[in-house]
Amino acid sequence: MWGASKKLVMPTRDKALPGRAERMPVPAAHYVNRHPLTPPFPTGLEQALFGLGCFWGAERKFWETPGVFTTAAGYAAGFTPNPSYEEVCSGLTGHNEVVLVVFDPKRVGYDVLLKVFWESHDPTQGMRQGNDVGTQYRSGIYVHSPEQRRQAEASRDAYQKMLSKARFGTITTEILDAPEFYYAEDYHQQYLAKNPGGYCGLGGTGVACPTGLLEATPSR
Repeated sequence: MWGASKKLVMPTRDKALPGRAERMPVPAAHYVNRHPLTPPFPTGLEQALFGLGCFWGAERKFWETPGVFTTAAGYAAGFTPNPSYEEVCSGLTGHNEVVLVVFDPKRVGYDVLLKVFWESHDPTQGMRQGNDVGTQYRSGIYVHSPEQRRQAEASRDAYQKMLSKARFGTITTEILDAPEFYYAEDYHQQYLAKNPGGYCGLGGTGVACPTGLLEATPSR
């Protein structure tokens, strides 16, 4: 996004902004599908969390995916509680711009979401996506279970082979246990649905992510 921080180094916890206890107020319903934006979600749904550059375009990629119940833009994997967008852009919170994806596993598998994730950005760029430069634009998968971690790591390794064949560099995506998710401001939620001509800096590599490689590990 325009005016984003150019800082490329993660702050330490003691140098991060203090933040606040108050949570960001957000709409009750998703602008596109009118489903709830915040918990509680219907029984049987699961959550995924991804960072792949500017969350405006990233969120749209997932709300357009069949089987996704709701999405939300927010911040995660930093230190500052309940940060503002301006604070995140300062580079002093450590947060990444992320998308919360609530999905029905009976309709869409986590492996499909991983395919959307890998193919929607360039995961080899470090602290940037194209012209968007800064720590909040890093590539990240934040897992909610051991099985999500297994699939995330397997998909990373499979995609790296494809990228290497296409002469791309090494994947820099961080794969971490899901940290606390902080909702972004109201105007960021489903931004590109509210502003169809709005800025979207996402661009994939053009390399397809292989499928059919993430079956459960056979029992021994």
